[in-house]
Amino acid sequence: MPQTADDMDAVAVRTWCSLALEALGREREAIDAINVYPVADGDTGTNLYLTVESATQAVEAVFAAHETGTTVPVAADAVRAMAHGALIGARGNSGTILAQLLRGMAGVLADGHDADHLRRALTRAAAAARQAVAHPVEGTVLTVATAAAEAAEAAGRAADDAGTAAVARAAYEGARTALEATPGQLAVLGRAGVVDAGGRGLVTVLGALVEAVSGRAPERTYVAVPAAVIPVPQDCAEGGPAFEVIYLLEATDNAVDRLRTRLDRLGDSLVVVGGDGLWNVHVHVDDAGAAVEAGVEAGRPYRIRITHFGADRVHPHTEPVQRAVVVVVPGDGLRGLCKEAGATTVLARPGEPPASGELVDAIRRAHAREVVLLPNDAELRHTAAAAAEQARAEGVRVALIPTRAAVQGIAALAVHEPDRSFDEDVVAMTAAAGATRYAELAVAERQSWTMAGICQAGDILGLIDGDVAVIGEDVPETARNVLDRMLAAGGELVTLILGEDVPDSLADKLEEHVREGYLAVDTVVYRGGLQCAPLLIGVE
Repeated sequence: MPQTADDMDAVAVRTWCSLALEALGREREAIDAINVYPVADGDTGTNLYLTVESATQAVEAVFAAHETGTTVPVAADAVRAMAHGALIGARGNSGTILAQLLRGMAGVLADGHDADHLRRALTRAAAAARQAVAHPVEGTVLTVATAAAEAAEAAGRAADDAGTAAVARAAYEGARTALEATPGQLAVLGRAGVVDAGGRGLVTVLGALVEAVSGRAPERTYVAVPAAVIPVPQDCAEGGPAFEVIYLLEATDNAVDRLRTRLDRLGDSLVVVGGDGLWNVHVHVDDAGAAVEAGVEAGRPYRIRITHFGADRVHPHTEPVQRAVVVVVPGDGLRGLCKEAGATTVLARPGEPPASGELVDAIRRAHAREVVLLPNDAELRHTAAAAAEQARAEGVRVALIPTRAAVQGIAALAVHEPDRSFDEDVVAMTAAAGATRYAELAVAERQSWTMAGICQAGDILGLIDGDVAVIGEDVPETARNVLDRMLAAGGELVTLILGEDVPDSLADKLEEHVREGYLAVDTVVYRGGLQCAPLLIGVE
């Protein structure tokens, strides 16, 4: 196929993402089967697929925005969307590293999309990925990425007029050669008789790149290995941290530097990727709560995912312990609800957030050696962190789950089980809270500019995850619009919390709206009480 300067334009990026997703879909199970490092949990192929799926969706969204016009997106738009989509959707160790590789490439390809830019993009990507990993190990995806970059550089030096297809093919061949050598570089791979799973996933992605710019798929010679014949090494199956913690983080560069240092002390497999205020954090730890709390102190963590590697990896407690949950609530109705569930509550009055001393007093009132603290407000994260530190100094084991809204706290409290281990309970509660999107209806007090446009005093504002997403004239219509936006991303359960002056008829109408428009989605309704906003919404 003739090469042109447009080989890595926006259409090529879109094609690359689509082909990479298809290829990973075909090879996902085979890659999962050879996943023995850094943890033999058999999910590398799945994590890479989900990461590329998020990147593909972001690129498709850019093209969808241009459908009404006659133009297509420029290359810079496409590659930036690809990198951002991968960053926010990255899963697992290898998926997080792949997101950084794509981000590194995007930083160069946004300025040009010819063969020279592709060559430099691959070099930038490999360097960025190594910088993101706290302790780089050879024989992994990092080695494969470096080999791909070096091969692309060599192709450029050998022929000044080498096109993008030639550069891409050289990178693919270099990566494939490096992949075949990984069992000799990393002992755990050699004992299992497999190549590195993350490296194989990267070879698959680079093969899709070759096809996108040349029109011809490269020959693939590696053979899928059935999971049943993979001998899982003992040093992967036993010992090591018990949890994988991943979250997106809004934070400054300096805060992230401090976070890296703290997380590196807590665990291993630390990868922090991103920049420009948005980061994806990945780490393996025994204390999942401490890893999340470190993120709270650094900035704003969200989309928190905690995976338990298996009961045999958890350090068991030698004796049962007494545990309590302390919850900050915005209304008397929710206070009663949480008390019925066994929680100790702290009432947050409008304009009067509780001080750290009030939270410490609540922890003391709970009379427990282990406490889970749910602040239910983003503005309380530093206050709650200070209270947790003081309580720890008094000998109480405290896990701070950074819930940002009452509906997240309710979701966490719903899965609380005091009879299981503290770590497992914190993981389950954190996962439930993180899986709950939240919204709030409020009345605009003055004219102001919002993310949804200019609002006037008296308008009804629909805030989703803390940002104004809908401006309406009345509560019912605004609530329906907010629900539609939230449920567009899926959901199984809607939680409605009504303020003191909101009639029951609103809940009836919203339940009917959900029932008619979204099959298999259930709705539960609570009364928030006097201090509560007109309407709080949660979607799990």
